[in-house]
Amino acid sequence: MMLTRRTLIASGLAAAAGVAVARPALAATYAGYVMGYFTESPSQLGADYGLHLAVSSDGLNWTPLNQNNPVVTPTAGTGGLRDPYLLRKQDGTFVVLATDLTGTDFTQPNQYIHCWDSADLRSFTGYRRLRMHTMNTHTWAPEAFWDATRGQYGIIYSANNGGRDGFWVNYTSDFRTVGPAQLFFDPGFNVLDATTHVHNNVHYLYYKSFVDGRLYGARSSTLNPRSFDNGTYTAGVVNGGIEAPIVVKANDRNEWWLWGDSYSPNNGELYVWRSGNIGLDSWTPLTKAQYTQPLNAKHPTITPITATEQSNLLSRWGSPAWNRIKSYNYPDHLIRHANYAARIDPYPFDPYPDSQWRLVPGLADSSGVSFQSVNVANHYLRHSDYTLALAPNDGTSLFAGDATFHRTPGLADSTWTSFRSHNVSTHYIRHAGFVLRLDPLSSSSAAGDRQDATFRIGS
Repeated sequence: MMLTRRTLIASGLAAAAGVAVARPALAATYAGYVMGYFTESPSQLGADYGLHLAVSSDGLNWTPLNQNNPVVTPTAGTGGLRDPYLLRKQDGTFVVLATDLTGTDFTQPNQYIHCWDSADLRSFTGYRRLRMHTMNTHTWAPEAFWDATRGQYGIIYSANNGGRDGFWVNYTSDFRTVGPAQLFFDPGFNVLDATTHVHNNVHYLYYKSFVDGRLYGARSSTLNPRSFDNGTYTAGVVNGGIEAPIVVKANDRNEWWLWGDSYSPNNGELYVWRSGNIGLDSWTPLTKAQYTQPLNAKHPTITPITATEQSNLLSRWGSPAWNRIKSYNYPDHLIRHANYAARIDPYPFDPYPDSQWRLVPGLADSSGVSFQSVNVANHYLRHSDYTLALAPNDGTSLFAGDATFHRTPGLADSTWTSFRSHNVSTHYIRHAGFVLRLDPLSSSSAAGDRQDATFRIGS
């Protein structure tokens, strides 16, 4: 969740939990991933408390669906959700669970969670709220898993009973009728946002500890309540104010990613670590050159999907009509306009639409590209005196030439992109002092200059 929630937990009032699902039998056919999330941004311009979806082929670089708008929003309870979770059930269909909370007032007690059914994440039916307990506390970050030994699903979440947050579980066969709440994990201190992962018949529980604010992993041979209490095997992973861990295995190899959500500041920023062996205490942080998160995504959930499912989701919801463009040597920086000046700034920021661009056919040459602003009508990036700025299209051939660029293999990395000016053909877009300008560059230019002129187009 975020800083204010963390403060509440530290004072004995709050925390949250969840569990990731074991893969069903068709795991060998999985070729992509789907992410569910809600959105917030630094000044809350991007706050939206509905279910958002994104897809990925590699599990690291994501395409938001439905123009990064929600695909479904609760109609009861608080009218909004946080912390969504996507579970593929044993029959191959999905159930969606989420915290019943709009906004960031974490003092609200709520005994309910949101729930939907979905055959394929292209439509959502059977909306209801499930009452999980009778305690005067919250019900945060619900997730679910299949417990084969019980022949039931466990729904796990955070609740505070007696002054300390632990993870609680209710068992169900149909996600309509749930059994009584049982304490699932209580290591003796406040914990938040747990998720489980299964590999080689070992169960892993990752969670946030409020002893030191780090993310930890525990393991157990079973999914029984309290079986993880003494099973912590990691020394703690952290990168600033991080919570909401989720563990994802690559579909085709033994590689794992641990995702975490930034709450301090609470700005819609995700971090990722990598491991080649989930059984070892070995997580290495990825740089933002290695992954691209969905815009403003908060507290995500990730589950594998087939190539057909990924194609069907793109067909149903559509890919973005805009792009974001990151810097090669400052991969946490995006091209944006600010007071009409073109520059690169570190993500996240508001107004976030300043970094969204429609890459349209070049105004002077359709084989090139022009950068059309999403949030300032009829304005494009153009160069004038070798400096780039956002300017209104005046319809002249000079403007069209100044606002047209040609994509080339990246001068620093051919898998990335550089942009050559249409009417000053020896010059490329580059950043200098974080400001965008045109400079004469080639493959023989200094390495730093070539890096300044190399970018990645994403969404």
